[in-house]
Amino acid sequence: MGLVTMKSILTEAKKRRYAAGAFTFGSLDSAYAIIDAANSANMPVILQAGPLECDYAGIFELAEIARFAQRRAKTPVALNLDHGDTIELAKQAIEAGFTSVMIDASKFEYEENVKITKEVVKMAAPAGVSVEAELGRIGGAEGLIDVSDAESTQTDPDEAAEFAAKTKIDALAVAIGTGHGFYKKAPVLNIGRLKQIAAKTEVPLVLHGGSGTPEDQVLESINCGIAKVNICTEFLAAMGKAFAECQTAENFRYSYPALFEPAKNAGSGLAYEKIMFFANGFGK
Repeated sequence: MGLVTMKSILTEAKKRRYAAGAFTFGSLDSAYAIIDAANSANMPVILQAGPLECDYAGIFELAEIARFAQRRAKTPVALNLDHGDTIELAKQAIEAGFTSVMIDASKFEYEENVKITKEVVKMAAPAGVSVEAELGRIGGAEGLIDVSDAESTQTDPDEAAEFAAKTKIDALAVAIGTGHGFYKKAPVLNIGRLKQIAAKTEVPLVLHGGSGTPEDQVLESINCGIAKVNICTEFLAAMGKAFAECQTAENFRYSYPALFEPAKNAGSGLAYEKIMFFANGFGK
């Protein structure tokens, strides 16, 4: 089948009122964990890598890993650049074979955000690559980006409609009260604002900062228009915890399966639970 565009996955998710799970990966093991979870859930999935992962593993190398891992997939898999912060990085992702790129120019004024996003769409469209953008600012740390609570701003519904129309993007990340990373205090999502955005825009909407967000609020956001939920911190934490704990087991002996298999299985288990929850009744 090969990697598919994120647009194809999100169009179906929006139509059927569920959300696709998008998980951050940075290695073959983590990619396998995500794809195995999607196979078990019988649902499509999105592999993501942001600037931090691209710096760590290499953007071309991650694309190769995704293509290799996708061979074991039984469901559609897309490869997305998450929080691409420059046009040059988006260009590299397209050249590497990513099927979707996010250009996050939300730190700029509205008109500059529009300008930068339009440039990426113009570059991505001939290659058949989907484009996600962000309007409003989502708090917390995501890779190299760190947005304080004071700097975070929620998405304006009228601006969202205009932004989507002007830029011709395929997906819009909205700021409605989530944050990146684990929360110190549980968030309260602005569902009313989300409903307004969904009513004024046609593009699939994306919820960043899905890790640790209360499940009832995530489900309500999906019912109100979210078609993609991003998970990074929870996935990495599940793998990291298993990696550490396996080494404390009695009679543990170092080997690649003994050390890395528990982490992969834990990540896959977490991803499966999220995918099934986001499926909102679809899938198995």
